[in-house]
This record gives sequence, structure tokens and C-alpha cells, in this order.
Amino acid sequence: MLRLAGQKTLNPPKKQPAPRLAFPINTATIEPYRHTQEPRMIPSYTVFGNPVAHSKSPQIHQYFARQEGVQIEYTRTLVDNTRADFDNAARTFLQQGGAGANITLPFKHFAYDFADTHSERAQAAGAVNTFVPQKDGRILGDNTDGEGLVRDLREHLGIELRGKRILLLGAGGAARGVVLPLLAHRPANLTIANRTYSKAVELAGIFRIEAAPLTQLQPCYDIIINATSSSLHHAAPDVPPDIFAGCFLAYDLFYADTATAFMQFAAQHGAQQTADGLGMLVGQAAAAYEQWRGFAPDIAPVIRHLRAQAAE
Repeated sequence: MLRLAGQKTLNPPKKQPAPRLAFPINTATIEPYRHTQEPRMIPSYTVFGNPVAHSKSPQIHQYFARQEGVQIEYTRTLVDNTRADFDNAARTFLQQGGAGANITLPFKHFAYDFADTHSERAQAAGAVNTFVPQKDGRILGDNTDGEGLVRDLREHLGIELRGKRILLLGAGGAARGVVLPLLAHRPANLTIANRTYSKAVELAGIFRIEAAPLTQLQPCYDIIINATSSSLHHAAPDVPPDIFAGCFLAYDLFYADTATAFMQFAAQHGAQQTADGLGMLVGQAAAAYEQWRGFAPDIAPVIRHLRAQAAE
């Protein structure tokens, strides 16, 4: 591993108190939906998106169903990019007995507005990726993205977050969706850095945590998470290379069949371990499946299977 010479001696960021969020949270307990049709009826789920043909969600949820020992139907639903078309597609699916749905880009904000009520983490994210029908007919909007990241880190990679110094690169929707679940595991501190510093300050202010300019970061973090869109363009974010010195995990929310540009850059400059977001994808699906069915899937064998499949 490459360690850069001439590093400055730095004081680690101050330990942050338990998070106090700067937005109202509905703490009412919402009873999970339970399928009430005849046992021989196969529950139906879908994922709404555009594009959606590439989605691995049907495959992942079928793996979960096999673990549970049940049959489910899980489809992809392509929707035109308008609020009216999304609302109509979601309403039709749910009125026809859909037992739950996932929502991917570009509809997560439409889904937030469509839902009748929201989980705490959906409110924190300002977006919804899961619909959970309730017994009273209402639709609970949840966001399992951050929970998926945490499950991958803890259950699959074996990393305990408590007491860790975490740097989150990016201040868009992907970053916002993971902050609250990360804070729930009591890291020593969580810092947000972004190319546009004002956006980092704005997002950090919501969660009462620290912000930093992207180009002025120092090498004092245990875990560095890339929530920017850089890997979509096969590039690494514009950060000082020495921030990876002493970093034991560099994690990219984006996933691919080979190491992303961020993962390669981090490894070249000192990160002890790198990982992409495939495990997060499986983890967020598992969190949704557990809400729908009350069964907690084991994500590790599903991740291994998808990796092996990609290598073929």
C-alpha cells in the first residue's frame, strides 16, 4: 500500500454528540402490512423505474423468497417520466392487490409525495424507495437505502460503525439517504464534503453534523464513502489523495462488474480495503422484503451469487 510522505500531524475531528435532527419526525408506530389473501394466492411485488430493464430487484427478491421457502411474483414496471404517469401506475398496482413495491430513479421524490405516511428514515432522506401497504389501506413510504448500506457494512463486511470516523463524499440525494442510518450506529463523527461547499453545509445542518470543503480534506478518517456521481463517469472525485492514508475502508455507493474508478484511486493511495455498492443494493432490498413479509433474508449468499454471475 502506498503511504504518502510529508503528511501533517492532524487532530481528529471532534467527537459528535448523539444526532438531533433539524426536521420534525413522525414517531407513530405503523403496523407492518401482512398478506391476507388465500394461501394459494401468490403475493405480487414490482419495481417502478425508467429505465428499469436492468434492475436486479426481481432476481434478488426471488433469492429471498427461496430462503423463506415461499413463492412470490416480482416484476419490473416501466413508467413514463411524469408525476401523473407514476401516480397512475402506482395506484393501479396497489389497488389490484400489489403487496408492496420498490421505486428506483427517477421516481423517489414522486413516491414520497404519493405515500400517505412516511417512516423516520424516509423523512430524513426526503425520498421513498419502498411502498408498504398498511391494514387500514394507507401506503407507508420508506427509504431502505441507508439501511442497505449499514447491513452491507456490518453483516457482510463485518465492520462495526460505532466509534468510527466517517467521511461522506457528496451532498445529493444518495448522500442524504444514508446519513440517518449511519448516525444510528454512533460513529465518533460523520463529516460531509462536497465540491459545492454550501451544499455540504446545508445537508450537514439538517443532521447537525460537520461539513468540509472537498479539496481541503485531511487524512484522519477510518471509513470514506463515495456518494458522488463520479463513478458513473468512470472518474474519481477530486479529493486530496492523502485522505486515504490510514483509511481502512473506501466504499463506493455505485457498483460495477469491476473495481470502480473511486475504488482504484483509493487503493492506490493507501486504503486498506475497498468495496462497491452491490452489497448495499442487496441490503436495501432485504430491508424492504423484511417490511413486507416479516422475514429477514441473509444477504451474504445473494451477494456472492451475484458476484459469481457477473464474473461468468
